[in-house]
Amino acid sequence: MRAIYVDRKLPRMAAVKALSGVWPGVCWSPLSPATVRDLPDPPLPGPRWIRVQNHQCGVCATDVSLLLVKVDPAVGPAALPAYNRIFLGHEVVGTVVEVGPGAARVKPGERVIMDTRFHGANCLSQEIEPPCRFCARDERNLCENVAANVGPRGVGGGWGDGYTAHDTEVYPIPDDISDDVATLVEPMAVGVHAVLRRPPNPGDKILVLGVGIIGLLTLQAARAACPDCHLTALAKYAHQAEAARRLGADEVIMGSDGYAAVARAAGAKHYTAWMNKGMLLGGFDVIYDCVGSGATIEDSLRWTRAGGAVVLVGIDLERVKLDLNSIWYQEVDLIGSKAHGTDEWQGERRHSYDWVVRWIREGKLTGDGLITHRFRFEDYKRAVAASMDKRGAKAIKVIFEYR
Repeated sequence: MRAIYVDRKLPRMAAVKALSGVWPGVCWSPLSPATVRDLPDPPLPGPRWIRVQNHQCGVCATDVSLLLVKVDPAVGPAALPAYNRIFLGHEVVGTVVEVGPGAARVKPGERVIMDTRFHGANCLSQEIEPPCRFCARDERNLCENVAANVGPRGVGGGWGDGYTAHDTEVYPIPDDISDDVATLVEPMAVGVHAVLRRPPNPGDKILVLGVGIIGLLTLQAARAACPDCHLTALAKYAHQAEAARRLGADEVIMGSDGYAAVARAAGAKHYTAWMNKGMLLGGFDVIYDCVGSGATIEDSLRWTRAGGAVVLVGIDLERVKLDLNSIWYQEVDLIGSKAHGTDEWQGERRHSYDWVVRWIREGKLTGDGLITHRFRFEDYKRAVAASMDKRGAKAIKVIFEYR
């Protein structure tokens, strides 16, 4: 079993953070907390465990952030012992090749995608009874027992040829969903979950800030949930802007255009002052921040109308400093969105993946043109480099292929 994983070894993490500016390849060196290794195939550790052989897997920005140690060990989640070792790769589709005698959710030969495995353990995967309040309502991404450390953990991940998992940690993918689209179901679910945390209403002015892969999929999810909202996308690169227009944005502005351009798009009033980049009054109804840096959160709060909402979709694993005064001054809601779970829409509660599959079949979500680069596992360094090269390589989604 081939795998790439990251251990929480603080001296090595510090070395990579300190040297990455002058030595880009330090993340692949012996100084790094990351390891590329051929591991022996472990036996299934329990009756409800399964083994999956991978077909292909996406390169996610979260994986890259962990690899490059773009994470501060002082952030809240880093205190949890559940994250001492993380196998990289979760946007993965594969075939079940072995099941334990108690694994009832999947069968050999069935294609699956990874569900909760990358989030960490939960009550179901640890077989804890009774489950916590979140697992009891199938919101396992918020499990209160994620760090309980009960029972075994899976080995391997999407960045490699296979992995083991509890049968509750995967999701069977229907036969009418191709491998390429199946690889995108997990990031599609990130966008769907974020949008359904604060769905747009007809006539709402919506901004999707940042249109990398997650932003483009969030944009599609917003249009699927409310066809009659007005969608503006803020792009950093020209190829992202073109993709946003193709996938349903009513208007696209470039990040370099500044506050005045955002104000025009929102139909808002833009006020400036000395030593102050400004603020909008009458801004967007909802902003989906698909970057998640301190700068974009601060801008989003200033660009949202009174009583509106900012949904934090993008993840920055560093500590940030920002002005939160817009939250009280404009009564703006700042809403977190963690990956995917169970979402309510039009009075019905379903798994985020169920909504994704439904909207794919209805033609509301598409992966057309989003996979821009394909690599074999042996080219993992080139794959990671391409995923980071948004300007030169014009990457949207980079994937590993194993077949």
